Amino acid sequence: MRKITGSLFQSLDGVIQAPGGPEEDQTGFAHGGWTFPYFDASLAGPMGKLLGGDYELLLGRRTYEIFAAYWPHNAEQPIGATFNAIRKHVVTGSDAALDWNNSQRLAGDPVAAVTRLKESAGPDLLIQGSSRLYPALLPAGLIDRLVLITFPVMLGRGKRWYADDPAAARTWTLVEQSHSPKGVHVAVLARDGAVQTGSFASKPPSADEIALRERQAAGRW
Repeated sequence: MRKITGSLFQSLDGVIQAPGGPEEDQTGFAHGGWTFPYFDASLAGPMGKLLGGDYELLLGRRTYEIFAAYWPHNAEQPIGATFNAIRKHVVTGSDAALDWNNSQRLAGDPVAAVTRLKESAGPDLLIQGSSRLYPALLPAGLIDRLVLITFPVMLGRGKRWYADDPAAARTWTLVEQSHSPKGVHVAVLARDGAVQTGSFASKPPSADEIALRERQAAGRW
């Protein structure tokens, strides 16, 4: 079965919108290109691991359209040559033509479509951007790895990737990590199991704690 890696450029407050440039997203987002000041040679290694190797892209429609308008005209860049050559799987409900070469539509229910794709023969899959995929794929357990590239900036508003769904609750195991001199943190995480809990309490609760818990349970907190 293919593995799916979700890779995300994120701010400290979880925004992933328009990291590459001011013109990337014309929907009123004020901080397009917010990752640019933090890129330096120290990120070449982690980015090389992420974008090197054998994989196919798994994209939402909006990220696909951004990529399809840019990368065919920037094939002189190494990653442009890669993206242009490999297969692109696009989760979309639109009937618009997918004109970028080697593009394939995944229609219908996203979870069912991606499940079939995972079960098919082929290279592993890499998600780039595509914030709308995560709320569907994370609760379904379809994402095997996360590569979170976190930049030391808070953007206040913008598209986020979190799945607000109890089914998304799970633990992730740190596989590797690195830090850049400018404060960028790269964490590679593998999907693990159920969330484990515990308590730091060293003795029975006080009367005040019991009263507070009762108020909480009654919705009077």
